[in-house]
Amino acid sequence: MDEQKAKQIAALNDQFRLKFFVPTFGPRPVPGHIVCTRGISGLPPEMQIRIWSAVSEYNSFTEDDDPYGEHDFGAITMDGVPEKIFWKIDYYADKSCALGAEDPSDPARSFRVLTIMLASEY
Repeated sequence: MDEQKAKQIAALNDQFRLKFFVPTFGPRPVPGHIVCTRGISGLPPEMQIRIWSAVSEYNSFTEDDDPYGEHDFGAITMDGVPEKIFWKIDYYADKSCALGAEDPSDPARSFRVLTIMLASEY
């Protein structure tokens, strides 16, 4: 993938994460939805909110966890959670999530699914 396309995808992923739990009216600029695993859902609500906020604001990307520069994966350590928290964005052609997106740099032709999970659930 060329560097310019990776930068476009990273910008869309950052915009999607930053706004994912902000209420909106009408379609979102970057279509997608959020999924939390059973391990995350089993945590106290206050902790879940802290995790969502940390994922939303995440910007500690390194070559090791972001080799393509797309800002589609992160790992977080938080007090009160017994293990690392991972988050991952996958790209689909539409909200049915039946097929992968051919071009995740085009928000009109891609649908993001952000999964937040405990490291043991990866």
